[in-house]
Amino acid sequence: MKLQRRLFGKFLVGLTISGVIASCASPNTTTENATGAEQSQQEVTLTLVSYAVTQSAYEKIVPQFVEYWEQETGQKVTIDQSYGGSGSQARAVIDGLEADIVALALSSDHYAIQEAGLIEPGWEDNVSGQNGIITRSVVALVGREGGETVENWQDLADPDISVITANPKTSGGARWNFLALWGSVVEAGGTVEQAKEFVGQVYSSVATLPRDAREASDVFYSRNQGDVLMNYENELLLAESQGRVQPYVIPTDYNISIEGPIAVVDEYVDRRGTREVAEAFVEFLYTVEAQRAFAEAGFRPVNQEVFAEFSDRFPVIENLFTIEDFGGWPQAQPDFFDDGAIFDQAISGR
Repeated sequence: MKLQRRLFGKFLVGLTISGVIASCASPNTTTENATGAEQSQQEVTLTLVSYAVTQSAYEKIVPQFVEYWEQETGQKVTIDQSYGGSGSQARAVIDGLEADIVALALSSDHYAIQEAGLIEPGWEDNVSGQNGIITRSVVALVGREGGETVENWQDLADPDISVITANPKTSGGARWNFLALWGSVVEAGGTVEQAKEFVGQVYSSVATLPRDAREASDVFYSRNQGDVLMNYENELLLAESQGRVQPYVIPTDYNISIEGPIAVVDEYVDRRGTREVAEAFVEFLYTVEAQRAFAEAGFRPVNQEVFAEFSDRFPVIENLFTIEDFGGWPQAQPDFFDDGAIFDQAISGR
């Protein structure tokens, strides 16, 4: 593993890992006159706050980093983890959940934390050269054995097909779903009015709007509601790797690149004295080992070497549009998801 050695000069300590919990961590402190032996007893605790569907990947990556950091520095490190709907997680951090690192479903949630004064501007310009993005995915349409046949986006407008998707007001994944539906029209040359009509037809058959992607999956699988579930491609690939094979379609004519960002929460790491190890963890996520763990969990890796290794898992999208086609999140969020914006208009028929 190759990380910049500048990140590892200050800590000289010994190793442990805790169980996964959703909590705020105590700062790592040492007295000014502490001896080397006393400092060797110190440990650092990080808190990682992420969105629901990343948990399977981080459960592999966190132990890798803990072992790596101990080998490099000798320092004990514990990483507490919190998972939930992306928008809800962002609000929790703003309201005082002292996350050292946030890895939410979309950059707009990071920008909200930035606007609250907790993340410094320019967090996207990290050492990876990936604009702060650690994973990618696309939207998949999940059906039921023997159920309604869905082959493409337009099939979702059928009034006889009930669609399950989460609430864009609380779920980052649901915002990607909405923009995928919208983009399937406008990126193909359709008008705004045609797109609004189409998404209105789809959402007219959405009986409930779960809080996040995990809850949407529970509604579909455990409660047996709906004919089609809009979900991340990575969720389906993860299920397949665990022996849970189910019918699904990846629309390859048009789809959206779902980008997962990462950032250090400057206010909290500086307050807690955890910046160095937090930045090391972020950089670690771009290594081959960590990117491979993301790929095994179904995410499209940003590391091209790893992507080539797993390319047979990921269908080629003919027209892959991105959030930049909507003006980036600073424009897309207010245009589509603020109160009274396009999402509200579409589901209300306005």
